[in-house]
Amino acid sequence: MPLNEAIQKFSMPYRKTDDLTPLLDAIGEAKIVMLGEASHGTSEFYTVRAELTKRLIQERGFSLVAVEGDWPSAREASRYAKGEGGAETAEEALQAFGRWPTWMWANEEVAGFLEWLKMHNTQSAIKTGFYGIDVYSLWESMDEVVQYLTQTDPAGGDLELAKKAFTCFEPYNRIPENYALSSANFTEACVDEVSSLLASIRSHEERYKDEEESDLNLEINALVAKNAEDYYRAMVHSNAESWNIRDEHMVETINEIMDHHGDDAKIVIWEHNTHIGDARATDMAKAGMINVGQRLREQNRPDDVYAVGFGTHRGTVIASEEWGVPYNVIDVPPARQKSWEDELYRAGGGSKYLLFTDRNRELFDGWIGHRAIGVVYNPAYEAYGNYVPTRISERYDAFIYIEETKALSPLPKTPAL
Repeated sequence: MPLNEAIQKFSMPYRKTDDLTPLLDAIGEAKIVMLGEASHGTSEFYTVRAELTKRLIQERGFSLVAVEGDWPSAREASRYAKGEGGAETAEEALQAFGRWPTWMWANEEVAGFLEWLKMHNTQSAIKTGFYGIDVYSLWESMDEVVQYLTQTDPAGGDLELAKKAFTCFEPYNRIPENYALSSANFTEACVDEVSSLLASIRSHEERYKDEEESDLNLEINALVAKNAEDYYRAMVHSNAESWNIRDEHMVETINEIMDHHGDDAKIVIWEHNTHIGDARATDMAKAGMINVGQRLREQNRPDDVYAVGFGTHRGTVIASEEWGVPYNVIDVPPARQKSWEDELYRAGGGSKYLLFTDRNRELFDGWIGHRAIGVVYNPAYEAYGNYVPTRISERYDAFIYIEETKALSPLPKTPAL
């Protein structure tokens, strides 16, 4: 069957949240649902993800939301949603996401979801948390560990190990690149310090249990320190190696969160398509790269994991022209010909979604380019790096296509007092 006909036959229109009920049915009893995005700056990817997550929480018993963000920053958002933090609004709580690119999580779309989550948690016996699973917060996580242990373990060995690890990183002025370059040129590194700290905290976790998940918070921050050290050390040697360390860290964090909440835990994961879509169905595999979607499929029963990809034909997006510089609203041109987004557009019918099953999977398993936009984006160079060769029905279990999208709405940054 020609691809155009296959899309017309098997796609379902998407106009409103209720249209996604067949997708909820397809998710079934899965315990891990991964919801992607084709960019880090598209409003609809965030809002549709949020609406789908709300239904998973209300209708399917999910109580964990994990995002591609820093653990310490997300903890402030989670505490707000659970009524535990000092922030008075979601916007205030999201100011904790202060590391560039701040707009990824400090935006109106996420704030709206957090306000809903707080309201839901006041009416539910099980409070849903909001967790960051990324690896970048080396110094912030070390700060959290030292500060917490200073209050709870002033005479214990864990505090001494934490101070030793912190001292090891101090000469690099909180600049990861400084540490990466130093560890590449000299034999001294902080491997032993962060490894010993994590091992000790794990062996003494009973000391730190309380209603605000302090034991989990302490362990994950120590895990970030260990894996971030590994990540930054690998960064100067190999993009593939550092990518793999980062995604393995995210998988390890997801597993720690789920283990902490018991056998019945169900988690929704918000990340870019490049993380949640199985790497084996892309050219990433040829480069020796794995990702979160691949590892979670390998570690769990097929029925327990469900991945949903997202895409758009055209619109606007928040992104930067260079790493670390202020963002802009950038026009996203119509998808290039013969891409998945172009094929979905040419099939007609506007926004739609596909559910991949044994009945139709082989119709959508051809190698076709699939657009990916990061935090750095220049449409003029799309043809040279923004399309990932993809077998879409193997990469995802479902794909949501939104024909025209708009840029998300970053929150204004509140000046520090």
